[in-house]
Amino acid sequence: MSVLFFDIGATLADARMEPDGSLTLRPRPRVAAVLDALAGVPKGIISNPGPGEGAADRAAAALGAAFPGRFTDAGLVHWGVKDGRGIFDRAVASAGGVPADGCVFVGEDAQERAFAREAGMRTAPHPVFASAAMEGRPVFFARIGLPEGRGLPELAAVAETTEAVPVHVASERLVLVMASGLGAEVLERAGFPVELREPVEDRSAFLIRDEGSGGSAEQALGVAAGRAEALYGFIAEALAASGAPPAALLGPAPGGVYLAVPAGARVEEVHRPGARPGDTECLLPDPALLSRPGERSGGPGPGVRGAASGSGLPSAEVVAAVRATVTAESLRGHVARLSGAEPLVAGEPLTVRSRDVAAEDNALAVEALAGRFEELGLRVRRHPFRWRGRQLFNVEAEHRVAGSDSAVLITAHLDSTASGGEFTDEDGAPRPYDPAVDPAPGADDDGSGTAGVLAAAECLASLLADGGRPARSVRFVLFNAEEQGLVGSKFYARAAAAEGDRIAGVFQMDMIAGLQRGAEPRVEIHAGSAVPGPVVGASDALGDLVARTLAAFDPAVTVQQLTGPGDPAVGRSDHASFHERGWAAVAVSEDLFSTPEGAPGTGTRQYHTPGDTLLDEDHDSGFAATIAGSVTAAALAFAGL
Repeated sequence: MSVLFFDIGATLADARMEPDGSLTLRPRPRVAAVLDALAGVPKGIISNPGPGEGAADRAAAALGAAFPGRFTDAGLVHWGVKDGRGIFDRAVASAGGVPADGCVFVGEDAQERAFAREAGMRTAPHPVFASAAMEGRPVFFARIGLPEGRGLPELAAVAETTEAVPVHVASERLVLVMASGLGAEVLERAGFPVELREPVEDRSAFLIRDEGSGGSAEQALGVAAGRAEALYGFIAEALAASGAPPAALLGPAPGGVYLAVPAGARVEEVHRPGARPGDTECLLPDPALLSRPGERSGGPGPGVRGAASGSGLPSAEVVAAVRATVTAESLRGHVARLSGAEPLVAGEPLTVRSRDVAAEDNALAVEALAGRFEELGLRVRRHPFRWRGRQLFNVEAEHRVAGSDSAVLITAHLDSTASGGEFTDEDGAPRPYDPAVDPAPGADDDGSGTAGVLAAAECLASLLADGGRPARSVRFVLFNAEEQGLVGSKFYARAAAAEGDRIAGVFQMDMIAGLQRGAEPRVEIHAGSAVPGPVVGASDALGDLVARTLAAFDPAVTVQQLTGPGDPAVGRSDHASFHERGWAAVAVSEDLFSTPEGAPGTGTRQYHTPGDTLLDEDHDSGFAATIAGSVTAAALAFAGL
């Protein structure tokens, strides 16, 4: 006899905090089929409902609505924090005499699986592997090399029938998955060679990017094969120096190397000297990943809807509204509040020191941002997810259009870090960055992009008040934990794909205020995607629209359109989480990367330091207004205004 205990958030279902404060759960792909197949096995819950009075009751109501009749034994339902083995010991004690190794915890979070294993439980990293865990069969990270003539849809059709869950699509020829031995056998029989690597156990997968790998996927994989050991060695040494458990090498990938990182090893804090922004990408398991559902559900292909200009540029009305609302003054005010230069909420004394996910002020910033969107009359939802034992939130604010075929997203990331700064202890000796207490104002990264999203929402509110009516819904989304490897946007995009969300295009702003004094103003538009397909042309079309709008807004600005696998920002900002699902997306930024000719970037020199403030000599609110205004105008025109 076995007893199964499931985590809820991200494992069984994707969660949403609705505008009225209620909780909604939407089952993850393949979960219902797993529960049906295990109908005769006792099932319980081990889940943290979050703080606050009534949180457990809300979670229980949402669980019953999402999974009626599935979890009926109240004695097997355990609500509480999972910061140690205690709650798992209590779950074992509730299992009616079933020994600890007869109890299985199914949860996506590696740290929670580690605590469960301490309590003697078996674990599964995804519901698909519940039977494998009950039977004591291990689950591995595995690499699948697709033979010539076999495509991702064919692999998806096989993987969906067996114990295999995709983790990352590196290219049309290479996919990283979780698989049991049984799942590997099924894939092999179907003609897909499988290379089993390390057991999953209490590990998570990451892609660490290597600037020495470039070109096509096949060329990059060849380069990475010669560099993977060196990159792994650097990371392993850094983790060992911090006392963290060792990571395991899963082999090369186009653009870098795959690692299996155990719970407690903060690989996202390890950066090689000279590493480019976004060198760490967290990888999430998803049965729907191979099918790139955004290509099916995103509505019509990119095209400017309702723009008055025959050239497809934003209408005069939109341009006028943008120039009136997306100003240097408005952006500077938003950044001042987000970076601690002024009180977070006007009229109140609180100022923030950091929006790092480990800092208490992160949650305060989330509430202030949600409050501002609510003041503008938008429908606001919070998207909870857990990272490193903390509950975090993305913030979504939407103007819904009845009968709309899809939504247009204007996005940025709300968190910050100062991991690249220099810190000393009371004796003046160097010490590591402490994300819980050290200042991380993040005025440019990404207070400037967040300010741009707020200003875009204010612009839409102005247009709506004057009678404007978009053809598509417009959604403003601020992601959390971007600095930890695109974590918040990964959870958001994965949930949106599972829900069948229809997204026409994503306009991401990540660092838009950095301009060194005397430098030529240059803007980067990143549309590059690692995996070819319809998303490539669709993203290029969005980039073209932003580029033409920028040129009309300020002809003095040099625009660099970067696309294809050679785009230096492939996988390095939140737009990549949407490319991964098949949706058109671009990231617009200051001049972060060097030009193809080798000229250095002209953006801020205070990247990831406590010096990233409004007082930074490289912080230019006027330049930010040019970028944010152009992105806003392009996105609203794309939405049909």
